[in-house]
Amino acid sequence: MNAKITAENVYAGYNDVRVLNGISLDVAESEFVGIIGPNGSGKTTLLRAMSRALPPQSGFVKYKNKNIYSISARDYARKVAVVPQDTMVAFDFSVMEVVLMGRSPRLGRFAVESSHDLAIAMDCLNRTGTDHLKDRPINALSGGERQRVMMARALAQEPEVLLLDEPTSHLDISFQFEIMDLVRGLNKSHGLTVLAVLHDLNLAAQYCDRLVMIGQGSVQACGSPEEVITSESIRRVYGAEVWVRRHPTTHRPYVIAGVRPKSKKLPENFDKPLHVHVVGGGGTAAPILAKLVRRGYEVTSGVLNDTDADREVAEALDVEYVPQQLFTQITPESHARHLDIIKSADVVILTDVAIGHGNLLNVDAVRNAVRSEKLVIILKPEMIRERDFTEGRASELVEEMVSIGVRSAGSVEDLLSAIE
Repeated sequence: MNAKITAENVYAGYNDVRVLNGISLDVAESEFVGIIGPNGSGKTTLLRAMSRALPPQSGFVKYKNKNIYSISARDYARKVAVVPQDTMVAFDFSVMEVVLMGRSPRLGRFAVESSHDLAIAMDCLNRTGTDHLKDRPINALSGGERQRVMMARALAQEPEVLLLDEPTSHLDISFQFEIMDLVRGLNKSHGLTVLAVLHDLNLAAQYCDRLVMIGQGSVQACGSPEEVITSESIRRVYGAEVWVRRHPTTHRPYVIAGVRPKSKKLPENFDKPLHVHVVGGGGTAAPILAKLVRRGYEVTSGVLNDTDADREVAEALDVEYVPQQLFTQITPESHARHLDIIKSADVVILTDVAIGHGNLLNVDAVRNAVRSEKLVIILKPEMIRERDFTEGRASELVEEMVSIGVRSAGSVEDLLSAIE
């Protein structure tokens, strides 16, 4: 890899507190790399070390294979621009004056800004949507406005490398996307190399070519967004339970708050989690699966087709189910596998799913559970004829089960109460 900026076995910290423990990182020319990790993991410390704001205790930071401390601060500022997390300015300069400070490394010792410098500053203000603020005092702005002005100042340096420390932290959602689109556009059209500390995992996954996940001062994962942002890595590094799905448009991973239980549900007279099997489809099982998993039950599901919302939720929750191709009837093999899963279930639930000839065997599997004397609960059985598309066969099966004493429930909450 043709590295533009590199950290080599960097140890760094503050006074006697070590924060970074031998981090190594390469950022290639024209690459957009995101640094992610929990609070206190060392993300900002790493960026400060790479920007010359914090000298490493040991190890090296290099720009084009040269130790950055062998390069003058002025020359380094011509190549590398920084947008810090703290955007407060000591003196009450105007916005235009702050942005023109970005031209300082390009000016001679006693030179003043030319019309060319003013034009570049104005262009950077336009790009960041802050041109209307140019005459305002910088400290009279909101945090989000100051953040965009600091981005304009960094761009005014005309850098080859841009170091960003949580550039969207003070911005509302529209400006978050505008700033990230701006940086990504410069990265693609001008070959700007970008290294950004990002708090939002979904923004990081959407915009970055590569991610570096840091935990406890060390690199815990490095690679493409798909390789780094996984349920397992987030559980290990952040200590959080999440779902990681693939965005339907970008196909990048995105993170949703998880529903994993903290402890297993143990009903009376059970020495293991109760196994609840949910037979559904068409999105009818999704809320039941989520609530059961959250409560700590062992949960499985029935035969689910491709693209079914229940199948997506089952996969996100690591719930075992029987896969079936879209627009096909349940095969004998799938039905046999379904019956085998039901054998180990303590409770079987039939949701208020619409029944056609393609999924009629799911109802047959529930009737088999009744014959095996398992606890079976049917959601809204009185409405079966409204969702029966089998010329009455599904209604006959459901009504037969109800007639012999199978329990019914009128809502998801009723289902949970019946189980507990």
